[in-house]
Amino acid sequence: MGSRAELGFAEEGASWWRLRSGQFPSKVGGQPAWLGECGLPGPDQLRCGLCGRPCAFLLQLYAPLPGRPDAFHRGLFVFCCRGPACYRPGLQGPLRVFRNQLPRKNDTYSYDPPPETPPPEGTPHVSLQLRCGAHLCRVCGCLGPKTCSRCHKAHYCSKDHQTVDWKLGHKLSCLQSAQLDTAIPDHKFLFPEYEIIIEPEEMDAPDESQADVDTQKDLVKHEELEAAGDTSEGFESLDEEALEAMAKHETQEDKIFKKFKNRIAAEPEQILRYCRGGEGPIWISGENIPQMQDIPNCSCGARRIFEFQVMPQLLTHLKADSLGESIDWGTLVVYTCAENCNQATGYMEEFIWKQDIPSDSLTVADLF
Repeated sequence: MGSRAELGFAEEGASWWRLRSGQFPSKVGGQPAWLGECGLPGPDQLRCGLCGRPCAFLLQLYAPLPGRPDAFHRGLFVFCCRGPACYRPGLQGPLRVFRNQLPRKNDTYSYDPPPETPPPEGTPHVSLQLRCGAHLCRVCGCLGPKTCSRCHKAHYCSKDHQTVDWKLGHKLSCLQSAQLDTAIPDHKFLFPEYEIIIEPEEMDAPDESQADVDTQKDLVKHEELEAAGDTSEGFESLDEEALEAMAKHETQEDKIFKKFKNRIAAEPEQILRYCRGGEGPIWISGENIPQMQDIPNCSCGARRIFEFQVMPQLLTHLKADSLGESIDWGTLVVYTCAENCNQATGYMEEFIWKQDIPSDSLTVADLF
């Protein structure tokens, strides 16, 4: 709970076993590496609040809380709709976030740290059944309460995903039980998988206030010279940034966006910023910033506080463009229970806010 942020970066090439539940990973894409096995969010909780289709797993963050024995292991799981139309500016609803935590002594994981050696050869890379017996969907890796009516062995979260799997191969492998878990096709539903590497933000942010003061001094000097009928020296003394500000009469919106760009300039590849209980989010726009009344309290009654934000740079890793359209955001901001309440239900839904990129003509590439 420091005052400055920690940054997350997407890294390719991690061994598959390091991104599975027993290693307590932070990661993007693939199937979720569930933490606790009890009380997984069900299909109704993982549907888009706008179009009603199943959400895809976006990322998870391993975020234990020091000094809280009940949160020795703690994970935050973000899901998102794959439909571009649900990300139109101003819309909220295509995203879900859940929190789960366990004490160090629990029924699922060893009390000791996870091993640093790979599992025995032949260990399956994907498991569609948890140790507690719960089955997972073949398409998305979420809770799969539905089964194929023919083989009764393939599990799904929804009719949507059963239909997708049937068309992409289950129709042929349905009655061949030996192939059910080894012949899972690429359903083009999951995002590419990356490990998230966490590092402290070491470089101080630029001194915005001093920059503003210097620019203002230059503008005043230019006005004085102009009044005296001599602008040549004044223009020579103004740097490009000051001249640009003069030309467009920089608005408050411009300043907010510029501050966002300046803050991430030192580490342009960052895909998330984590700072629970400390520095708040950095906004990409002055529009659509949530007010206190927009952030609902936790179901326990406690207020929610900022924990982390997902940056627009993550979009470049997702390969989610489709016919010129894509899921899109300026930043996603996650708020969690300030008391970090214990949840009897297993996975507690928290709150996520989508802020859009401020200009229709702006692309993610323009931010970096």
